[in-house]
Amino acid sequence: MAKLVLDDIADLRAYEREREEFRDRVIALKKKRRIGVGPVVTLVFENRDTIRFQIQEMARAERMLTDEAIQTEIDIYNPLIPEPGQLCATMFIELTSKDELMTWLPKLVGIERAVELRLGDGTVVPCIPEAAHEAQLTREEITASVHYVTFELTPEQVAAFGSGPVTLAVAHPNYDEATALSEATVAELLSDLGG
Repeated sequence: MAKLVLDDIADLRAYEREREEFRDRVIALKKKRRIGVGPVVTLVFENRDTIRFQIQEMARAERMLTDEAIQTEIDIYNPLIPEPGQLCATMFIELTSKDELMTWLPKLVGIERAVELRLGDGTVVPCIPEAAHEAQLTREEITASVHYVTFELTPEQVAAFGSGPVTLAVAHPNYDEATALSEATVAELLSDLGG
C-alpha cells in the first residue's frame, strides 16, 4: 500500500468540499476495521484511507497551512500504513473516568506487547509495538491509553489468515480477552496483507 505524500493531502478549502463524503466512507470502512477485545480494549486496523483521514482532520482542526506542518504529520502517521504482509493498528484503552484511568492504566503496563493474532492453523502472530511511539510512552508504572502496533505475517500465515478462523487476542496477566474476527473483517484485512 503506497505511503502518503504531500500531494495526497488536500488544502483546507479543497478538503471542505470532499469532507462529508470522505468522512462517511471512512466511518463505513472503520466499522469493518474496529474490533473490541474485552471491555476496555479496541483496535482499529489502519490503511491509507484511515490515515489520510486522520491527517486531513488534524490539519483542519489545527489550521495547518504550511507544507512543513503537513509533512510532519505525514512522517508521524505513514508508519501506520501497512506494507504487504503487515497489519497496522491503533490500540485504544477506552476508559471514561479518572477513576478508571487510575485503576486500569497501572495494571496494563506492557499491554502493547501482549496483543496477538491466533490463526486457524494454530499459529500465533504477536504484535510489534511501533518503536518511536513505545519509546515515548512506555513506563514501568503506568501505560498510555493509545498504542500503535504492527503484525508481520509470512506468506504462509497470510494464507492461514485467509482460510480462517482468526482471533484477535490480548494475552496480558491482567487482561486476558479474545474476539473472533468476522468474515467481513478478515476479507477487509486480507486486502492490506496483499498490499
